[in-house]
Amino acid sequence: MAPPTLDFWFEFASTYSYLSAMRIDDIAAQHGVAVRWRPFLLGPIFAAQGWDTSPFNIYPAKGRYMWRDMERICAERGLAFARPDPFPQNGLMAARIALAAGTAMPAFCHAVYQAQFAQGADISDTAVLADCLTTAGLPHDLIQRAGTPEVKTALRAQTEEAMRIGLFGAPSFVSGAEVFWGDDRLEQAMAWALRQNTLE
Repeated sequence: MAPPTLDFWFEFASTYSYLSAMRIDDIAAQHGVAVRWRPFLLGPIFAAQGWDTSPFNIYPAKGRYMWRDMERICAERGLAFARPDPFPQNGLMAARIALAAGTAMPAFCHAVYQAQFAQGADISDTAVLADCLTTAGLPHDLIQRAGTPEVKTALRAQTEEAMRIGLFGAPSFVSGAEVFWGDDRLEQAMAWALRQNTLE
């Protein structure tokens, strides 16, 4: 029997996606679940709601809570945390490189998230992304490949798929037709994927 799969939909600018990205593979390995990393862009989804920035910026009280929540959770999990400026970051090129990296995507994603949320680096900077590729042990020519029409189209299609299945934030975890939103739903999503695999 094939292992159950769980789609991990993430946005590089998303604070809570950082939390999930740094732990999802370990949790999946413990449960025998195969994770499919699915980068997408929240910008078009927010724009459809009439927003031109993150809701954490639109609603100051929500933003203040989120930053303190991140500090608490990162301290609890032993993760470094630095608030990036500006926020949200432009993760377009990072998302394209992630798609271009194929099966090596998780290693690159870890490096990008750490650069942004552990070091406060600007992930729209090509030099920062080149450093992330080095950290992940990947060739720098992925930057050029990320600019090809094929990769650009793939990211656009992935974002459109996210909208089609009703995603409204990141991280989101999808098992079949079931959607789980937020880092605090990761374990529940894993359990659902396992249960569905048993029933099939």
